[in-house]
Amino acid sequence: MINQTDIAAFRYGFGLPLPKGAPMAPPEMLAALGKPDRAVERWVGVGLDAALPDYHRVTLARGRARLGEAERLEYRESLRQMTVLITKATRAQIARPLGARDGFRERLVRFWTDHFTTRGRFTKDRILPFTMIEDAIRPNVAARFSDLLQAATLHPAMLVYLNQGDSVGPNSVTGKKKRRGLNENLGRELLELHTLGVGAGYTQDDVRQMAALLTGLNFKTREGQVFMPDWAEPGAEMVLGREYGGEGEAPIRAALVDLAMRPETARHLARKLVVHFITDAPDPAMIEAMAVAYMDSGSDLLALYGAMLNHPGAFAPQMLKARQPFDFIVSSLRALGISAEDLMTLPEKDLRRWVVSPMAAMGQNWLGPNGPDGWSEEPNDWITPRGLAARISWAMDAPRRLLQQIPDPRQVVEASLASLASEPLTWAVSGAENQVEALGLVLSSPEFNRR
Repeated sequence: MINQTDIAAFRYGFGLPLPKGAPMAPPEMLAALGKPDRAVERWVGVGLDAALPDYHRVTLARGRARLGEAERLEYRESLRQMTVLITKATRAQIARPLGARDGFRERLVRFWTDHFTTRGRFTKDRILPFTMIEDAIRPNVAARFSDLLQAATLHPAMLVYLNQGDSVGPNSVTGKKKRRGLNENLGRELLELHTLGVGAGYTQDDVRQMAALLTGLNFKTREGQVFMPDWAEPGAEMVLGREYGGEGEAPIRAALVDLAMRPETARHLARKLVVHFITDAPDPAMIEAMAVAYMDSGSDLLALYGAMLNHPGAFAPQMLKARQPFDFIVSSLRALGISAEDLMTLPEKDLRRWVVSPMAAMGQNWLGPNGPDGWSEEPNDWITPRGLAARISWAMDAPRRLLQQIPDPRQVVEASLASLASEPLTWAVSGAENQVEALGLVLSSPEFNRR
């Protein structure tokens, strides 16, 4: 019989075996979110303050690279330094879910990172999504959604990804002087993806008014996020029937707080969480209970998570979701006994070859979704013939490349699947021709790849 602890480890974390002291029941999981984020202290990532000097340097060097050989060499060296920073950030982002006690926090970090999708289109921009995780996502994963929404919307990673620097109020000083106008990307995604959701009743005029309200937000490589009054559309904007006027960022933040407290936003977020963690066909009663908890608490995310975890359907034994490639790699490393410390010291070429690059082969480029709507939640989009072949290939090859000694596959079944292991899988592992094949059977099994 499948027990709730094993379901929790798979559905709300990164699998078994659990780290010592890991919370295993809803009250403990929620309590852990309210405690300090120890993973940030233990595996140090890269925030914007740390990244800006290198980002500024590579931006200047790129502009000078056409001048001569010395300048091209300077540019290549600045790119090399940026790659070193990206590698450091990558290690931290993978080590944390691999080693952290509170796996639910780590899964929520991944969820909100995808909800507020960003992507670095150019090499110099690839560091920005990492800094957004450090500065906006992780600090607010257990805060109010209104706080998370403001932090994510105003972060340079979002401003750069959605071309906010191209958006100028048509009637602003700069707009009139340079004959420039609005870019609606951020305004549209803010309403359609980040808050209200598709089909929530807003109009194209709401999108345009939101875009006008956001003008003035920009990013400078030396300073970070800035507000530029000469770029801001003068006067007040009307979004969803409410007027927002005033100076600087204040009206923008007021609109974001109001968007966070819309009932459409509550239902949109509730549904996304359930679809991500539990099932593609959510129980309407579960969505409603979560939305009520969210609204009653003033967009408190802990209340939202609590309503989900305490619903009877939260621990249904049917594993209806598929582990995405990132989840599969991290869970596999954990099953193989590879620690976060091992990951932090893994040679860079092995990190790329056996951890980062395989995600792309399985269909998930590392921090590189194809569009602003993030990664698909459909299990059939991940367990494809090509994707499954890549998982099987990795399962058969990576363990002997990453480990000095192959563990006993029977022990791996017991430790990594526990009550989730089926009798046919246990029988197949015991009858495999060799340990490598048996271990591959475990990691590529349906039991291991569902959650």
